[in-house]
This record gives sequence, C-alpha cells and structure tokens, in this order.
Amino acid sequence: MTRTKTRTQRPPLFKVMLLNDDYTPMEFVVHVLERFFGLNHAQAFEIMLTVHKKGLAVVGVFSYEIAETKVAQVMDFARRHQHPLQCTMEKE
Repeated sequence: MTRTKTRTQRPPLFKVMLLNDDYTPMEFVVHVLERFFGLNHAQAFEIMLTVHKKGLAVVGVFSYEIAETKVAQVMDFARRHQHPLQCTMEKE
C-alpha cells in the first residue's frame, strides 16, 4: 500500500526591490525605506547605498499580497512627490 504524505505548501514569497535612478534624492529613498519597510535610519541608509551602488536592492520578502501592496504604496508615494523611483517584485 502506498502512503501519500500531505505536505502543506507554503505560499510563494516575493522579493520587493528598489531600483536606482539618477533623480530621486537619497534622503527620499531613506524615508521610503523607514516609512514602508519599518527600517531604522541606519538600515535604511545602508540599503539606499546598496541601491545607489549596485543599481537595485532587495528591501524585503513578503507574501504576494503584502509585496504587491508595498510596491503600490512606494510607487504612489514617489509619484506624489514627483520622483521616478521604481519599486518592483519578483518571486523568490
């Protein structure tokens, strides 16, 4: 007799990333990281530098719904402040 094990599959996780551009001020990126990703100033500053130097940085890993919401919030916030900051997500 074959026994099948039922494994509860975890929902896939998504990486949320910020992309570098030449126009968004560094302070604004730090502010976004603190406000939407709950980072302290030092953490936010480190990630902002990574985005600046490497072109992008993963700012968090979330379930699909949360990742989608964070991307929308960041994009909306950046547009309202006339910054071209890009935030994207991809499956981990």
